[in-house]
Amino acid sequence: MPRRREPTARQERLGAELRKLREAAGLNGREAAALLGTDAAQMSQIEAGTAGVSEERVRRLAAQYSCTDAALIDALVAMATDRTRGWWEEYRGRLPTPFMDLPELEHHASYRWDVEFLHVPGLLQTPEYARALFAYVNPEFPEGDIERWVEHRMRRRVIIERPDPVPYEALVHEAALRIRVGDRNAARAQLSRVLELSEADHVTVRVIPFELDNFGGSGSAMVYSGGSVPRLDTVVRDGPSGPVFIDAEAQLSRYRTLFRRVEAVSLDPDRSRDFIHRLAKEL
Repeated sequence: MPRRREPTARQERLGAELRKLREAAGLNGREAAALLGTDAAQMSQIEAGTAGVSEERVRRLAAQYSCTDAALIDALVAMATDRTRGWWEEYRGRLPTPFMDLPELEHHASYRWDVEFLHVPGLLQTPEYARALFAYVNPEFPEGDIERWVEHRMRRRVIIERPDPVPYEALVHEAALRIRVGDRNAARAQLSRVLELSEADHVTVRVIPFELDNFGGSGSAMVYSGGSVPRLDTVVRDGPSGPVFIDAEAQLSRYRTLFRRVEAVSLDPDRSRDFIHRLAKEL
């Protein structure tokens, strides 16, 4: 297979998981390469995601690494053989690469959790809210660029709007609901949109109120994307240059715990809807 110049996050993740299995088996790259009848350079490219790997090779490596987790092996095979070219490919070269990786991650997610403290989660945003947000953060961008970002964000909502939607839970702080990213009318429309979506069976919205005592979780904003098996879960957090993907097992466990702690002190879905209704009436 030809070498990839710019592997996607999903391709890099496959390589990283194969490397973890190799290291757990106590083998170095040269020894693993010999098992495939190739060289260390090719093995390095496979583990970096810059070279593809066939189903037969994935299964052979898993067997040689004494991996007996059939669900994980099948998931890795699915990643290796996936040829999906989704709608996000239309934006390649028009938006930064990490913003191609986000919708691909979402497309393959088994569930999605969001925790937000300053802004309404992207999947719940109206076009007007997203436009005001992008224009404020990037005032030097031409209007056409802003519209491209808004369009991309709106298309990402497909995962909760398609016929087979992803189960979605959002924990949203009261601050995010009160901050007027746009004008009063846009704020009212945004709250209405959150309420509308929260009525869907697969969408759960919980409000984190200001009045909580002993709440130190304001630094736990995250997007948590469930994989086909728990080991392939991914956390996405904002970084200086865009989204940062986190997949170390210890970190995934930490963020799962953080999510459950914040969830436990949030209002239940019914009380959250009542809360948002009251906020809307105040506008």
